Parts: sequence; C-alpha cells; structure tokens
Amino acid sequence: MSKSYIDTVPNEEGFFGKYGGAFIPPPLEKPFEELRKAYDELSQSEDFHKELYDIRKHYQGRPTPVYFAKNLTEYCGGGKIYLKREDLNHTGAHKLNHCMAEALVANA
Repeated sequence: MSKSYIDTVPNEEGFFGKYGGAFIPPPLEKPFEELRKAYDELSQSEDFHKELYDIRKHYQGRPTPVYFAKNLTEYCGGGKIYLKREDLNHTGAHKLNHCMAEALVANA
C-alpha cells in the first residue's frame, strides 16, 4: 500500500516536491526546530485532532457549506455553479484555519 500525500509531504527539509522549505535567520533555527518537533508529535495525537475539530466546528463555523448558485448558473448558461461559503466562517476569513492549530501547539 502506498503512502498518502499527507504522509509524504513535506519531506524532512520542509519541501513539497521542488517547492517549500524554511529559509529563516540562523538565530531562529533552533526555536523553529522545537516548533516542528512539537507539531510532529501533536499531529499524531488523537486528542489534538479532536480538540481542533471541536474548535473549528463550534467556534469557527466549519465546515462551511457549499451553496448551489442557481441564478449565476442560469446567467452563465453552462454547468452547475457551486460556491464554497467561506464568508460564513466566523471572522469571515480562512485565516483561522492555521491560527487555531498554532494556538493548540503553543498551548501544549
């Protein structure tokens, strides 16, 4: 059985194929390495995932719904158009996606 994408990226150097990596000033390398190790450990924790899911569901309003845009579909005259309603996410933005996980890592 082959590994899934999420299990293979990023690689040990932080790259997603030929993209990515961490290019940071030398004084920050040690703190960033500590964060990476903490995340690597926490990301395997079922409790971490449960707490993050709970926060996303009950605080952020995730997952946001998909909406069939009937009038836009008719106006465009082609295939059915659906919109992902990110505007319904509390604070109206996607920024909370990573911030919630970062706060949990910092709290660990």
